Amino acid sequence: MRTIPRHLVPALCAILSLGLALPRAAAQNDKPAAGQPAGNKSEGNQNAAENEKLPPLPPEKSVQQTMTLNGKTLHYTVTIGAFPTRDKDGKVAGEVVVTSYTMAGGNRPVTFAFNGGPGASSVYLNFGAIGPRHLQFGNEGDSPSDPTVLTDNQGTWLDFTDLVFIDPIGTGFSRSLVSEDETKKLFYSTEPDIEYLSRIIYDWLVKNGRLDSRKYLVGESYGGFRGPRITYYLQSQLGVAMNGFVLISPYLNPTIDSHGEIFSPLPWMLTLPSITAANLEREHKLTPEAMQQVIDYTEGEYATTLIKGRSDQAATDRMIQRVTEMTGLDPQFVKESGGRLETQAYLREVHREQGKLGSVYDSNVTMFDPFPYSAEQRANDPMLASIIAPVTTAMVNFITHTIGWQVDARYNALSYDVSRLWQGGDELRSGSVTELRQAVAADPKMRVIIAHGWNDLSCPFMGSVLSVNQMPVMGDPTRVSVREYPGGHMFYTREPSRIALRDDVMKMMSEH
Repeated sequence: MRTIPRHLVPALCAILSLGLALPRAAAQNDKPAAGQPAGNKSEGNQNAAENEKLPPLPPEKSVQQTMTLNGKTLHYTVTIGAFPTRDKDGKVAGEVVVTSYTMAGGNRPVTFAFNGGPGASSVYLNFGAIGPRHLQFGNEGDSPSDPTVLTDNQGTWLDFTDLVFIDPIGTGFSRSLVSEDETKKLFYSTEPDIEYLSRIIYDWLVKNGRLDSRKYLVGESYGGFRGPRITYYLQSQLGVAMNGFVLISPYLNPTIDSHGEIFSPLPWMLTLPSITAANLEREHKLTPEAMQQVIDYTEGEYATTLIKGRSDQAATDRMIQRVTEMTGLDPQFVKESGGRLETQAYLREVHREQGKLGSVYDSNVTMFDPFPYSAEQRANDPMLASIIAPVTTAMVNFITHTIGWQVDARYNALSYDVSRLWQGGDELRSGSVTELRQAVAADPKMRVIIAHGWNDLSCPFMGSVLSVNQMPVMGDPTRVSVREYPGGHMFYTREPSRIALRDDVMKMMSEH
């Protein structure tokens, strides 16, 4: 991954959600990359013909499994199968692979899960966060060559909601059956993406007789961008009312710093709290109370000092000293930065003495810098470099051996082809706060949790705090809440944070 300019860093939310590619950068590059042929009609027809020759996906398959949660045995069914998605003429244009975990019992809620990218499969939420099986990955010291051992997930949501994990076209084993040009039109742009994924939810509910169930959605990173839009589209177009949704490290409001870092304090207000949180964690001082003091300072004296600029040098000097104390960074580095901490520079600076780089998803997750003397970062992000192998191995083994869904295809935990072809445009850059407001306004019973890790610099929690603070109350002010947990973009890789998220979501669903 290339070095990301400071003003593009929030777009990384689309990544891993990993979310995982660079949606804002991709949105600015809708044309073919240098040296990449634009393609023509004959090439498109050839691609479509080749896609039609793909080995067919297997029929749907279900198996029974058990897990132990808090000393109790849960019996559940895993079902894997593909749902067709069609073009305007009714021809099957793609196949979306869905993994469902269901339990017996009446009136159980059902939750639909997406990751981000665009280009990431749902394996990260499945094996990392809320599914019944858990894979250790994404933390400091984890190696991509570690054994892929699945254990019972004590943070799963399965005991209080059925779970349906959806892999968008181009991710996992989901695939397009049409040409590249048609694929971009039908699947790889903002609105079609929302529409066909909403239809997959509708189709799953109809097929399984679950339209009357309580319904929820969880989306991570770019999946957090999808969440409000899918909810509102289902609500207003397909006639399916969701009861609530959970946005994990969402790519929610990229316009919050659109005025630029020269005149507006907002870009620096977004990142200072997350950088401070990482330092507090290294000092074993990270607590909600400590972070509230950080937020108060950021919204108060820090913001006003940045606005004053050189007109109040004494205030600037005080701010630089305070930022140095908060972040633990070299005083000269903070002074030369003017107290405005550019994300990529920080990630190279914070662990420089150890010859390491910090991850934009959690700066306390590191790897050795293979190019320490380069003027710019040349290496991949430390977290991205380490997680693709274990999650791919674990999911392919699970699907093909544990479940026995034998498929002749490559599994894409993260597809860079999807991000390369993605056409986001202004709709992507506008975020999803408008749809969040409209969905909540239309349903006075809807509840929303926006969940972040304190250390995340790709989708900083402060952006959601500021966005929600500007929303009208619309009844009960707790209906839309921002929750923060120790960790980074994938804070759920830490078991205490994963269990805390489970408890918060279970409480939310029990209140409806």
